[in-house]
Amino acid sequence: MTTKNDLLSFDYIRFIDHSTMTNFNGAMHSFAIDDSLAISVGDGASPPVTRLWVHDRTIVLGIADARLPYLKDGVNFLEQQGYQVLIRNSGGLAVVLDQGVLNVSLIFPNAKKLDIHDAYGAMVQFIRQLFASEGMQIDAFEVKGSYCPGDFDLSIGGKKFAGISQRKVKDGTAVQIYLCVEGSGSERAQFIKEFYKLGTKGEQTKFAYPTVKPETMSSLSELYNKTMTVEDVRNRILFELQALSNKIVTDPLSSSEWASFEKRLEYMELRNEKALGSL
Repeated sequence: MTTKNDLLSFDYIRFIDHSTMTNFNGAMHSFAIDDSLAISVGDGASPPVTRLWVHDRTIVLGIADARLPYLKDGVNFLEQQGYQVLIRNSGGLAVVLDQGVLNVSLIFPNAKKLDIHDAYGAMVQFIRQLFASEGMQIDAFEVKGSYCPGDFDLSIGGKKFAGISQRKVKDGTAVQIYLCVEGSGSERAQFIKEFYKLGTKGEQTKFAYPTVKPETMSSLSELYNKTMTVEDVRNRILFELQALSNKIVTDPLSSSEWASFEKRLEYMELRNEKALGSL
């Protein structure tokens, strides 16, 4: 079984920074790009990838969210608040993206041999190393009351600032994390709390949707009690990659990766049209 340290030891790594790009049509494009890169990395056409991306005022739902009994009411509320709503192709439940949230994807090869916990563990270790200089312990466990709860929630002092999902595509694994860097974590959580309130209207459901308690969510700026920006974290990531690898390449997507992206985007568009198109 591959260990966490093995996954974070690179001969060379590909760094793709889409965090400041505005020519992507929403977060759906980012998920399709990660799928394309996972295929490329799994095929050996690309080295392992670290990719950064940011999307403004977007609520990304999980597949289970599409089964809410009053999904239309919940989605209407979010759209009235100025949020774009979409369903992603990886696990988890509803999360908030905006200009203060940095998404980081680590994309590894050998998905068929890779243990799911090792891939999650690699991301946890990477984030801990990223903020080790702050001197505050980062824990990984499910934070009850948070949105998109999971075993690999990242928190400081019980306050969640990040969540991790994972997706395997052919022989590549994309581990994706959202980092609430700037702003108020509890204010973001309030939108998700209201979404589930309207989406369930108190009805019993087969799936246990989270009872969101906004006070369980925070941002890194709040937790470290200092101004911290997405750009600051981007620079930390680049420095960390330099320490972990012998060489960093910044190759843009190849023609074959763009062709794969188009196919993966079509899959996502069809899924979203099926789930949300009639609302």
